[in-house]
Amino acid sequence: MAAAVLSFGAAYAQEPEQAPANDAAKTEAVAEVAEVETVTEEPAGEPMHFALMKKFLEGGWGWMLPVLVCLILGLAISIERILYMTFAQINTKKFVAKVEEALNTKGIEAAKELCRNTRGPIASIYYQGLMRYDQGLEAVEKAVVSYGSVQQGQMESGLSWISLFIALSPSLGFMGTVVGMIQAFDDIQAQATISPAVVAGGIKVALLTTLMGLISAVILQVFFNYILAKIEGQVVNMEDTSITLIDMLSAYNKR
Repeated sequence: MAAAVLSFGAAYAQEPEQAPANDAAKTEAVAEVAEVETVTEEPAGEPMHFALMKKFLEGGWGWMLPVLVCLILGLAISIERILYMTFAQINTKKFVAKVEEALNTKGIEAAKELCRNTRGPIASIYYQGLMRYDQGLEAVEKAVVSYGSVQQGQMESGLSWISLFIALSPSLGFMGTVVGMIQAFDDIQAQATISPAVVAGGIKVALLTTLMGLISAVILQVFFNYILAKIEGQVVNMEDTSITLIDMLSAYNKR
């Protein structure tokens, strides 16, 4: 009985000494878990251009490169047209007022000189009309209409190529889709089994080429419509100012 009491007391006396050891073990375990979580933490997301480049390479050069070429060429023509239209714009009201002032104060030659030194299709149309003033107002009107059509054709130059690239980009993408699906069925036939691992490669190529073609077409379509809107606005402006020129020359002729 005494021996049992002594052994119980010894065990009770040792418990406070084991507690710090248990706390240290728990602290070490928590530190290890935190370290593992820090090591296994997911890396930050890739930049967008890296992700796009990765998807581009996964789609395969054979079909992605032609679509990319269509996009680059279409954007180059679109930017050139936008710059052309931007530089062709002038303050129409101010220009017409200057032409009328020069015509009333200094005559036809001064108005022609002003038009010659002004950029843009409206100034060119005015110059062509003033050049034929000595042939009569009917000749002036015909010259204005004819040269207006010429200027409109110059503004629309290159739009047919943009339209071609808009149609060609998704077509090339769909061709890549067909080729990718054929590759997937060839893999199924070679493996004699249908599994996601077998067909994933071909289907992925098919979807990526379609996506690239649609993205290219959408971007070029936005630029195409923007250019068309600017051309339509400029054509309306040309027609309005052409009527003003005829009215000015009629009033000048009556003097």
